[in-house]
Amino acid sequence: MIEVFAFATPNSVKVPIALEEMGLDYRLVPVNLRQGEQKTDAFKEMNLNAKVPVLVDRIPMSGDDKVVLSESAAILVYLAEKSGQLLPTEGARRGKVFEQLFFHASGLSPAFLQAFLVSIQSAPKAEAKERALAEVDRVLGVLDRVLEHHKYVAGNEYTIADIAHFGWIWRHQAIGASLEKFPSVKRWYGHVSTRSAVVAAIAKTLALAQ
Repeated sequence: MIEVFAFATPNSVKVPIALEEMGLDYRLVPVNLRQGEQKTDAFKEMNLNAKVPVLVDRIPMSGDDKVVLSESAAILVYLAEKSGQLLPTEGARRGKVFEQLFFHASGLSPAFLQAFLVSIQSAPKAEAKERALAEVDRVLGVLDRVLEHHKYVAGNEYTIADIAHFGWIWRHQAIGASLEKFPSVKRWYGHVSTRSAVVAAIAKTLALAQ
């Protein structure tokens, strides 16, 4: 059994989406961020960075007793390699998936996170919000150009790169962003959000906060 320590967050939702897509058995273990459970000694033994998600695989690919892994992109790669799904095994197609994973880590995720942090301030400054949303629009514009030419973010196949981007874009309305200026992203988002595995994973992830 795979355990995923998570909460109702954009980074957390990526992991159950991948697991649902891959058909792997798993159990979600709630970590209540509102109550600071990610800062407990027990949780920090799994992730010193005190962030969700964390994956614990008690039947790993190697001969280890178990694998404990943090960082959502690393977890997605691990699961793809474990299952043999959603990640090309070689060549340029594999490189394109990693290109998008690194763009997510260096560009899209930080932009969305900054906009989220501004949005939850008790009295956010208008200029700070404008700056944050401008960067969100910039990275969405980059992604829109990519999706003008391909069905999915790393080509014509659905991969873990789509799951990585979807995690934050799923919460675009919560930060005050819009997809209306980005028709290719809007098309892609509408398609991915209706996949049965994505719908199931979102429901299970949101239930962690109830």
